[in-house]
Amino acid sequence: RHGTNLMKQLKKVSDQAIELLKQLISIQSYSREEHKTADLIFNYLSEYGFNPQRKKNNVWAFAAERDDSKPTLLLNSHHDTVKATAKWTFDPFSATQADGKLIGLGSNDAGGSLVSLMHVFIELSKQLQPYNLVFLASAEEESSGEGGVPIVLEEMGPIDCGVVGEPTSMDMAIAERGLIVLDCVAHGHGGHAARGEGVNAIYKAMEDINWFRNYQFEKQSDVLGRINMTVTQIEAGTLHNVVPDVCNFVVDVRPNEHYTNTEVVERIRQNVDCDVKPRSLNLNASAISSGHLLVKKGEELGIPTYGSQTMSDQVHMPFPCIKIGPGDTRRSHTADEFIYLQEIEDGIQLYFDLLNGLKIRH
Repeated sequence: RHGTNLMKQLKKVSDQAIELLKQLISIQSYSREEHKTADLIFNYLSEYGFNPQRKKNNVWAFAAERDDSKPTLLLNSHHDTVKATAKWTFDPFSATQADGKLIGLGSNDAGGSLVSLMHVFIELSKQLQPYNLVFLASAEEESSGEGGVPIVLEEMGPIDCGVVGEPTSMDMAIAERGLIVLDCVAHGHGGHAARGEGVNAIYKAMEDINWFRNYQFEKQSDVLGRINMTVTQIEAGTLHNVVPDVCNFVVDVRPNEHYTNTEVVERIRQNVDCDVKPRSLNLNASAISSGHLLVKKGEELGIPTYGSQTMSDQVHMPFPCIKIGPGDTRRSHTADEFIYLQEIEDGIQLYFDLLNGLKIRH
């Protein structure tokens, strides 16, 4: 599908991307502590002649001066990582290359996607594209922090669609679950257990917990399925002989794209007796139309589509997005995390085929 010269160029680009990934791995970039990798990315883009911008540890650059008559396409991945655990047998910051793999913290999640998208951005900028192109290396993705994507979107100006780089085996996620964490409190009345006094808050909580376990929202998603609600923590009681007057429990809720987080919480409050307090309502589910030109181009290239059960920076983006990238999501957040070098090379070629000359609507 590629000419010989383009094949050679993309192979060269892959080699450059892998070398950059090695440098990124060697720098500790725990979430909210990514300033040194932000420095590297800023300087790297500058060396290629771009005019990068930076806010906190987010770095972005446009391929050329914005043309307001064209739609704008965002390429995004994150450069922060989770913390390395004691279970690593390799040095997580050594970027070990062995058996066709690159082993190191952040290699798979999401370093492979980051360097692949960055180098495709560089290549696409060499040709006139039918869209404005902007690349964003974002911070605080792993901690859902407030200093990541949300603080830079407005500064980049209007965006028409986006590509979020995460390890998806280069399959295309066309929908993504949101997240609501609920702190719930059931109230009773204290009393002496021997005399059966009071109103047991645990029993009241059990009724609500049973509702969370069995209730199903009406609207199910073709790609994400139904909304999932799981009680994950519970705490009550002070002594064996005191009827507890308070029972606290936590619920993990994963909405589909048919409901906003606000709608989900309102429905829950209508059906349970406990106090319900969401920690955040900002992490909404999202989906892109199956008729979107970006999705259609992916289908023409034979890219499989699916609904993602895990979140990414896409939850902060109020415009149509897909999530796609080299690597395997099952390797994320694991000891001795790795990515195959071939995955990066194949990912760059597929990104280029997908995005070069892509026609999207303003």
